[in-house]
Amino acid sequence: MEKKRLIVIDANAVIHRAFHALPPLTTKKGELVNAIYGFLLVFFKAIKEFHPDFVVATFDFPAPTFRHKKYKPYKATRKKAPQELYEQIPKIKEILEAFNVQVFEKQGFEADDLIGTISKTAPKKQIMPEIETIILTGDLDALQLVDKNTKVYALRKGLKDTVLYDKEKVKEKYDGLSPEELIDYKALRGDPSDNIPGVSGIGEKTAISLIKEFGTLENLYKEMEQNSDKAGEIKESLRKKLHDYKDQAFISKMLAEINQNVPIEFDLGKCSWPDYNKDKVIQIFKNYEFQTLINRLSNNVLEEKKQE
Repeated sequence: MEKKRLIVIDANAVIHRAFHALPPLTTKKGELVNAIYGFLLVFFKAIKEFHPDFVVATFDFPAPTFRHKKYKPYKATRKKAPQELYEQIPKIKEILEAFNVQVFEKQGFEADDLIGTISKTAPKKQIMPEIETIILTGDLDALQLVDKNTKVYALRKGLKDTVLYDKEKVKEKYDGLSPEELIDYKALRGDPSDNIPGVSGIGEKTAISLIKEFGTLENLYKEMEQNSDKAGEIKESLRKKLHDYKDQAFISKMLAEINQNVPIEFDLGKCSWPDYNKDKVIQIFKNYEFQTLINRLSNNVLEEKKQE
């Protein structure tokens, strides 16, 4: 039996990408709509390419998360997006509601945590065959979630250049590391975009080499403490860095790991696609003067079924 397919949208990531990828498009009334339009272009593209049976969207909640509480500098270096971007988010939620797409956000958690919970935990509770989950996103944090039933559909450049990451594609990008090893890799390497410190002085190649050799952060430090033969091959200068920044490494792992057990109410049966009022969506599109998208919707481009 063919797997059912679920698309999980990392909405904030796609919205940010859309806002910066398109010029400042405005309606005749002067209303800025570039993030809305760009988001919908990506949305339409994903629907047409994957023909999902279910669609949901996740958003970041505008408040500190459990990561910020445990490590105050988390994401502190990120430049705040323009207010013009944030003003378009409620309008995108309105459109998703018109499409009958379930929206999930949770105080104290990031969209990634909701994505992890939905893609890993929630579908397993449903009484139905295995589900293939496609995570639609503008960044690569979700790659750690990739497995035999989960893929990441990422915007690589602009809005049209996309890449679908399965396990092999992840290994190809990270010199042989598996998706689940990316958490430990980031614990050592850090991530400047999220202000995750990692181990000072350790770069990409060294981090990959250590994880390939020891598997996990915990095993690396265990073997160092036991002074195993394998750990004995670590150069003294590197050993010192690992020793000096041990606490920082484990904090980084906590920050990097996506929470897959967020307490949310998830019912896959309420996420069926397509199940929406086309006239209602078209009216909203008219308000934003999205004539091209109205034409595509009128031609049923979002309701074509995948080939059996």
